[in-house]
Amino acid sequence: MARIPAPARRAALAEAALTVIARDGLAAATTRAITAEAGMSLASFHYAVASRDELLRDVIALVLDRERAAASASLGYATTPRDAIRSALRGYLDHVRADPGLEQAMFELTQHALRPPHLADLPAEQYRSYHALAAQLLEAGAGALGFAWRIPVPELARLMVTVTDGLTLAWLADRDDAAAERAIEHAADALAAFAAESAHAAPHPPVPPTIQEVPA
Repeated sequence: MARIPAPARRAALAEAALTVIARDGLAAATTRAITAEAGMSLASFHYAVASRDELLRDVIALVLDRERAAASASLGYATTPRDAIRSALRGYLDHVRADPGLEQAMFELTQHALRPPHLADLPAEQYRSYHALAAQLLEAGAGALGFAWRIPVPELARLMVTVTDGLTLAWLADRDDAAAERAIEHAADALAAFAAESAHAAPHPPVPPTIQEVPA
């Protein structure tokens, strides 16, 4: 059997860890459970990654890649700032509903990392990546539709992540789709109020831009 390179082995372990955490919770994601899910030996785990906590960083990066893809796809058909924001939030909610355990896992990871000192930097890194992704989405929407934001994009990005966190937790708690959709409508109204017409507004939106990769 061909030897699997360490980077490929590590990527497979991150996928397996995410599967275990999303399905069974963070406490169940032991190195033994992760390697069993990946079809590897414990020795293979330590060959590819130093510790489970180090692997958690890869898990967060993996989820960010998926959220980035969902965000990029959401820019397609909006014609106004409100449409763009509503579309992005609906796309995000669809992403959550498609695999609830995935986002629950991310909240578990954040809470877990807030306690041990050696992971103290992880939650801040995680949210810097969230904010950067939201900022790219906001800038891409403004560029595509030809408008500007009234407040600095980093501030608006932080607000948007705050909205998505609340939207996610509320939906995970009650699974009320109708209430979540109403919350999105209200959030779109509130966030769109920060849009200002640009002097260089385009009469029609161009081809949706691609969201660039955000370092995890």
